[in-house]
Amino acid sequence: MASHTFKLNGEQITVEAEDDVRLLWVLRDLLGVTGPKYGCGLGVCQACTSHINGKAFNPCSVPVSKVAPDDEITTIEGLPATVGKDLHPMQEAWLDLDVAQCGYCQPGQIMTAVAKVRQAAAEGREIEDRDLDEIRNICRCGTYNRIRDAIRAGAKKM
Repeated sequence: MASHTFKLNGEQITVEAEDDVRLLWVLRDLLGVTGPKYGCGLGVCQACTSHINGKAFNPCSVPVSKVAPDDEITTIEGLPATVGKDLHPMQEAWLDLDVAQCGYCQPGQIMTAVAKVRQAAAEGREIEDRDLDEIRNICRCGTYNRIRDAIRAGAKKM
């Protein structure tokens, strides 16, 4: 079994796992980080969306061997620390607009939203409908209109 070292939610960690084990299972089963949800295991539903070096990615599709020691993984559990608060502004917007129904996909939705807002900001602009149209996270409850509203509200506070 190999050792894998990377930064997780601001803390350098080392975990023992076979190289081909998907990062989602390392996070959930070996490290107890259960915010990223298992949905499809193929990167399609995006319920597991987290950040690697500030960009959205799906840990269900990435073998742990592809994560480098200097890579920083942020899950929904570590998102508030990125702004030094108890909740990230996007999480606050989700609560303010009562987005979640079952809640299963919401961690991935929020992580995707934050990455999309950051991407727009890096391009020197505000979030636009075209950005929201690019988001492909699946919500079985169909709260897409509230999700879009919450992304716009959260973006104003980021």
